[in-house]
Amino acid sequence: MHSFGYRLNGLLTFSLTILAMMCAIASLSDNLNTPSPSAEIQIMNINWFQKQPQGNDEVSLTMNISADLQSLFTWNTKQLFIFVSAEYETPKNSLNQVSLWDAIIPAKEHAKFWIHTSNKYRFVDQGNNLRGKEFNLTLHWHVMPKTGKMFADKIVLTGYSFPEEYR
Repeated sequence: MHSFGYRLNGLLTFSLTILAMMCAIASLSDNLNTPSPSAEIQIMNINWFQKQPQGNDEVSLTMNISADLQSLFTWNTKQLFIFVSAEYETPKNSLNQVSLWDAIIPAKEHAKFWIHTSNKYRFVDQGNNLRGKEFNLTLHWHVMPKTGKMFADKIVLTGYSFPEEYR
């Protein structure tokens, strides 16, 4: 006859196997979700566009950010991390990314929002490459699940440009 230790080991192994299978099924079920998020970012004002004493360009923007990210939430979603970045090219770099604003969305009820804000982080270019430059604003998101693999995606919004002269 098996001892108490053998029986406990068998029960624990069976329980952990079932739990691992449930986690795998939960993670795989997220692949069935086809999200359709939408976003719009309007630049309301360029507060300042100046050349720093070191020669770097610095910009402060006021933006209206509206987004509907509710379709990214499933029963396995813990939270979303979202951020807006400015992306542009310079002679030295084919892609420059500057994070302007970020937030954590803890629940589906908060995933449809409109916010009027200035850039949360400094927008500084190493050099004086921004005058008259076109740039994109990109809304990135990272879906953090309760179990399984985290995934990320983005919406690129084009058609923005800096002024020709400093303000």
